[in-house]
Order: sequence, then structure tokens, then C-alpha cells
Amino acid sequence: MHAIVVSATGGPEVLTYTDCPDPELNPGEVLVDIAASGVNFIDVYHRMGRYPLSLPFIPGSEAAGTVVAVGEDVRGISVGATVAWANVMGSYAERAVVPASHLLVVPDGVTADIAAALLLQGMTAHYLTHSTYEVKPGDDVLVHAAAGGVGLLLTQIAKLRGARVIGTVSTQEKEKLARQAGADEVIRYGGFSEAVRELAGSGVHVVYDGVGAATFEGSITSLRPRGMMALYGQASGPVPPVDPQILASNGSLFLTRPTLAHYIATRDELAWRAGDLFGWVASGQLQVHISHRYPLAEAVRAHEDLEARRTTGKILLIP
Repeated sequence: MHAIVVSATGGPEVLTYTDCPDPELNPGEVLVDIAASGVNFIDVYHRMGRYPLSLPFIPGSEAAGTVVAVGEDVRGISVGATVAWANVMGSYAERAVVPASHLLVVPDGVTADIAAALLLQGMTAHYLTHSTYEVKPGDDVLVHAAAGGVGLLLTQIAKLRGARVIGTVSTQEKEKLARQAGADEVIRYGGFSEAVRELAGSGVHVVYDGVGAATFEGSITSLRPRGMMALYGQASGPVPPVDPQILASNGSLFLTRPTLAHYIATRDELAWRAGDLFGWVASGQLQVHISHRYPLAEAVRAHEDLEARRTTGKILLIP
């Protein structure tokens, strides 16, 4: 099979299109022909070595495809089924072996490419709005990068929960996408904290920040007293060391740095979050915006475009 292999960490150029042996199927695992693989910023962090992995490795932690074989002790998943997964490495490939415990059978009404585009970012948006800070009707919510993959889903899910959403974007095209997703107000990054105060008076109840260093300080000052700062990513780079006293001086704030793995730690939680997402997509309540599909061999270009902010919504690799 062909796969993307990283043998040394670095820029997009280290993503090498390689002929590899087919993965071996073990008990409790499922062999899948991949139809589409999701591209996420965590793949960039792995490639750069910011989140270190043993070398060499096949990047990618989200995909969907067709089951071609099942290992011993696997129940409830049959050959020919369409399945999807997130938070399992090795999806930048034509085939993958995935633990059955991490697989989700894709229901009717959801295509494989939508499933591949949905799970990692969708479950991130789900845990942020349902668990990290449980959004309530009437809450004011600030969503950074509101036209990005997580941002568009966060906006829609927060609206489903009755919030007023303020989104930040960098261009007029991205503003249009954020408004189509339901954002009530859309602002630019420059001076966003002051703009939020004009719109939300004492500040927002929660900030969902996947940008990191470039927005952190303004995000803190956008919050109302006892507000929540959910820093779930660092697309602009890691946040420098912070004196916790800024939380007190800005209104006894809460700061958390969550990650998906801890919010799908059990099979029940994984099934709950994915089930909600699949149901919303099938019913038309949640739209998944796929802006670019790249051949697997063009993973370098996909990463270049992602890091240069030339994409919106979700981007996929197609074997």
C-alpha cells in the first residue's frame, strides 16, 4: 500500500509518499480500506515534533472507509461496513488497522467523506460545549477561528444549545462562512477584546480558543467575571508561561487546556459524542464544510495550505 511516512520531524517536506507493507491484522483489530483521511492541526504538531512520536511514523489520526477483514474477538463489525475513527494514528495511508474499540459504524445518511471530516473536530466541539463548559441558553460565547474546521462546528453546536456566538475571522470570505454557520456577530482579530466588550457588556461566558499565543491575552480580557477560557489548541504557537494571578485580576477566571483523548476515554462517552454528531448530520441540523480534497500523494501541499490559512472548514486526503 501507499502511505505518508515521517522519518524526521520538520516542515511539510518531511511528509514522504512511500510504498509500505500492508498492516498486519491482530486479534481485536479491524483492517480498513481508507476512503478519506482528515487533516488536522495535531498532525502538524506531530510532524514538527511539538508532540513527539517515535520515528518513523505514519501521521493522521482520523479517517473513514470500508472494512475488509476483522480479527479474532471482534463483534458487531462486519466486512463491508463503513466505519470511522478518531484519535488513532496512521490514517495517512491507503489501509489501516484500527482497534475495534475505537471504531464507529457510520449510519445511513452519512457518507464516508463526511464521517472522515466530522469526528475529530466534531467531538472536540462536542466536549467543549457539553463538558468543558456546558453551554446554556442565553450564554455569550466567543469562538476563535470561526471559519475553521472546529470553529464552524463549534458555532453550530453552540447555537443548537441556545448561545449567542461571537466569532473571529481574518477575511471577508471567512466572515461569510461563519455567518452561514450561525454566528450572531463576526469580528476581526485586531482589537477583538474591545469589540467583544462592546457587544457583550461585561464579557462572554466562555472563550473557545484554538489559536493560542496570538489570541491568549485578548481572550482572557474578553471574559466576564468567573468566565471560562478553554484553550484547546495552539495554531499560532504555544502560550508563554502565565502568572495565574491574571485569572484573579480579570475576575476569578477559569483556565483549562483540554484534549480530546480525556473526553472519549470510555466507549460510552465515545459513542455518545459520535452518536450526537451523526444524528445532527443525518437530520440536517449540522453541516460539515469540506473546502479541499487532496490526493494522498499531495499531503505536503495540504499541510502547506493548512498552515498558511488558505483553507476553511475541513480538508481531506483521498488515497
